[in-house]
Amino acid sequence: MDANLRDQTKKGLIWSAIQRFSTQGAQFLFTIIIARQLSPDDYGIIGMLGVFLAIATVFVDGGFTSALIRKQDRTQADLSTVFYFNIFIGLLAYLVIYFIAPLVARFYDMLILTDVLRVLGLTIIINSFCAIQATLYNINIDFKTQTTISLISIVISGFTALCCAYAGLTYWALVIQSLTSAFISTVFYWIKSEWRPIWIFSRQSFHEMFSFGSKLLVQGLINNIYNNIYPIIIGKMFSASILGHYSRAQSFANFPSASLTGIMQRVTYPVLCKMQDNEEELARAYRKFLRLAAYIIFPLMTGLASLATPFVTITIGEQWGFCAFLLQIICFSAMWYPIHAINLNLLQVKGRSDLSLRLEIIKKIVGIAILCISAPFGIVVMCYFGIVSCVFYLFINTYYTGKLIGLNFFKQMHDLTPTLIISVAMFGLILLTNSIITCHYLQIAVGVFVGGTFYAIMSYIFIKDEWRTVVSLIRNH
Repeated sequence: MDANLRDQTKKGLIWSAIQRFSTQGAQFLFTIIIARQLSPDDYGIIGMLGVFLAIATVFVDGGFTSALIRKQDRTQADLSTVFYFNIFIGLLAYLVIYFIAPLVARFYDMLILTDVLRVLGLTIIINSFCAIQATLYNINIDFKTQTTISLISIVISGFTALCCAYAGLTYWALVIQSLTSAFISTVFYWIKSEWRPIWIFSRQSFHEMFSFGSKLLVQGLINNIYNNIYPIIIGKMFSASILGHYSRAQSFANFPSASLTGIMQRVTYPVLCKMQDNEEELARAYRKFLRLAAYIIFPLMTGLASLATPFVTITIGEQWGFCAFLLQIICFSAMWYPIHAINLNLLQVKGRSDLSLRLEIIKKIVGIAILCISAPFGIVVMCYFGIVSCVFYLFINTYYTGKLIGLNFFKQMHDLTPTLIISVAMFGLILLTNSIITCHYLQIAVGVFVGGTFYAIMSYIFIKDEWRTVVSLIRNH
């Protein structure tokens, strides 16, 4: 990796991390305050609709933004073509959502879902107007501007939702928060970005990018439908309250896990695309990204799992106790998300979206089978089987990585095992320490100190390369 690209990568990692954790942190604070005013049922109602919005979002993107990032000789015609395509599909997707809303309400036997889904679906149209601007910032590895935009939209929408929650608008507060955030983000992307579409729709550009993006579209559909099967089944088989507890636990686990996954995907994809023709350099950079992701995410997730009960009790109250129990389990699934993402990124870098699609189909077939086995035994068993699914998925994801650059499952696990062992040992140490403490605030303080100290010492001794990399990033920026 040349010096210029290395510096660009470091800055991208830093600003992407700042954006993710600052915006997610602000979102998290508003969530805590709002959750104290709302009930698990309110969050369950919104959770029931997630799959429909997720599917619509995948259609709007169509895999075209990934195709734009990968294409090194992109033109104004390419950008404008994708821009108009996004808006057209956004409008079409909303029409579908509008007309299926009554069917969704009947499926869950909750008539209020009709109006909620129709209003919430407007975010699809709004977001389609700023997809290209956001993509261009990703291409340039410029996350500083995105950080500013995200923070502004989160703060404004958060305060708006908070006022609505205190006014007694219940689940509508969450709907208004989503709409406000989408609108503010779109406005500021148009203000900050210099790019403007031209009046052109190139059939050649469309077909060229569709050949790559269409496979990612199908993959994204499969992935989003599968990821939302759990809320659908929980909402249908159990109750809105149980789904609310599950959704909150998933949200808390996603704060560190999905944040780091987003950071690594946004930075590694454009960076690795620039070295896609240099096999040796690509493998070396890819391996380093994997180790760095595990070094950061493994202790965060095992630490959160060990402190789940005091954390949830302090932040959103004792009425969310079942959420804490589910969170402890889900953390051990979520810790693998960044590793999955980097493996799948490689296939896109190599232009093999067909292989990526094939893997998704295989994984989802297995995943649905595991879900069918576990669902009759209740939500807790479903969460435990989720851990099994994630480890099995990693084995599948690494198959083609091994074929393309020689880094199969066993080589990757060899790299990640020292970090995994230290992180699990830290989890046990925190649980042991907190078993003799009753005060929740003291449990968190002592747990963070003991776990952080233990992990720092062990990593300095046994995984020095990652330790030096993180220290270097902190000192240089």
